[in-house]
Amino acid sequence: MASLLNNPDVLALIAALAAVGVLGLVWQALMINDPMPARLKALSRRRDEIRADMAASKTRRGKINQQAMMKQVVDALKLANSSKAQNMRTLLMQAGYRSRDALTSFLFAKMALGLGLAAGLFFLVTLHLLPIKENFSVLSSLCGGFLGWILPDILVKNTAQKRAEAMRKALPDALDLMVICAEAGLSVDATFERVAREMAGASAIMAEELGLTVVELNLLPERSRALYNLTERVNLQGIKNLVNTLIQTEKYGTPLAQALRVLSAEMREERMMKAEEKAAALPAKLTVPMILFILPTLFMVLLGPAIIRVMDTMAKGG
Repeated sequence: MASLLNNPDVLALIAALAAVGVLGLVWQALMINDPMPARLKALSRRRDEIRADMAASKTRRGKINQQAMMKQVVDALKLANSSKAQNMRTLLMQAGYRSRDALTSFLFAKMALGLGLAAGLFFLVTLHLLPIKENFSVLSSLCGGFLGWILPDILVKNTAQKRAEAMRKALPDALDLMVICAEAGLSVDATFERVAREMAGASAIMAEELGLTVVELNLLPERSRALYNLTERVNLQGIKNLVNTLIQTEKYGTPLAQALRVLSAEMREERMMKAEEKAAALPAKLTVPMILFILPTLFMVLLGPAIIRVMDTMAKGG
């Protein structure tokens, strides 16, 4: 130890460390730790959060008042009491509109769009802004009102059909994943949750429906009700077959993996048959375009030179 202390290099290192420590202590002592800027920054952040919450609450209150107004109008006109309105609720669910006020907003939009188009066409024809005689102003307004009334129905039906088509295309892949999960020993809830997570990138619609089914399986007292809700949200025969298979599996205790494997094979065979049907119907669909566009051009190419020669010969002979 004494030899180390007598070593000038060790003494220099100790002195350097001591000097650094002393400088650090002096610097800390001289620094003024004023907490006020940090407190002001925190207060400013909290003020911004409160303002954002207030703005969001005002927006929510505005939406609530708007929904209440639309509900009063729809209830006053008794638009939601018909059986067609209840069918439209199911169609809205199939199109992806699952909020509690979806039917009210839809019926109000139909009424507002119909009245708006009717009034707009009536004033445009009356003011001679459209090339329509003024005698047909009432007829044009009726046509506009009818168009505005049926246009939301067409849009919702198209949206529901597109979602069903996307589900139909993604269903065989989802069934294959379900077979893998079932063979790994996962339950129906865990299988749906895993498949929904794996299908999020390939088919967001399939992932959404399966994820919602997982939530209902965990919350509803009857598991069959959650599975039947899936068939109501997706108007697709393959989904109905899947739900029936799952219910029968839980009821009779049949192997889940085997049942899903058979169902997956049937789905792929069905998809192949539909592709073959489309391919077989293609020649019949191409007949009219061929007659209208291809055959006239072909006749012109084949018969054109002969007709020109005949015309030249007749001209020279004359």
